Parts: sequence; C-alpha cells; structure tokens
Amino acid sequence: QVQLVESGGGLVQTGGSLRLSCAASASTFSSLAMGWFRQAPGKEREFVAGINWSGGRTYYADSVKGRFTISRDNAKNTVYLQMNELKPEDTALYYCAAGWGIVAAAYNYWGQGTQVTVSS
Repeated sequence: QVQLVESGGGLVQTGGSLRLSCAASASTFSSLAMGWFRQAPGKEREFVAGINWSGGRTYYADSVKGRFTISRDNAKNTVYLQMNELKPEDTALYYCAAGWGIVAAAYNYWGQGTQVTVSS
C-alpha cells in the first residue's frame, strides 16, 4: 500500500511559479515510477508529467513542456513538480500518482490532490 500526500498548491498570478510536493509513505518509493496529473472542473483528468524510479527519465505533456519540471528525492520519499510561467489554463486540481505512462488507468495509487489556481 502506498499513501501519497500532495502539498504546495495555491493562488498565483499569470507568469508566476509554484512547486508542488508529493510525499510517499512507501518504503519501496525508490523503486516506483511516479507521475503528476491534473483535473479542471468539467474536464477529464489529464497527464502532466512522469518520472522513472531513479529520476533519470522524465516525460511531459506538450502543454507543459518547457515550463514544468518533475524531479524526485528518493532519500525523502518525495516527488516534485516545479511549475513556471503559469497560465490560467493550468488551473486545476493536481494529483500525484504511482505508475508509468500517460493514461490514468495505469496508475495504482493516488493522492487527494492540491489545488492550483492561476489568476489572469
């Protein structure tokens, strides 16, 4: 069983930055691939970024490429999402999850989410 807790969301102006954190309870965290998804009101949950177990491989949705960076610290059982140049369309509830790929169904464990709101 893996418990995930996100933090770091908030209200920011267009062009601003936020760093999200996701703390994992699992002792096996260092062997898990992780990802970030987001869901805006009335829309489906969408993939944002993913990272492999070591941090040596990352991949991103086209909509955030060049603006967002996913990273991890296995010593702290934490995965991060640095978000720069934020836009109003980035407003959503952001989730971290354990798994690999761009499809939500491929992820087994999910956090409760942290809200990001970007004002124009």
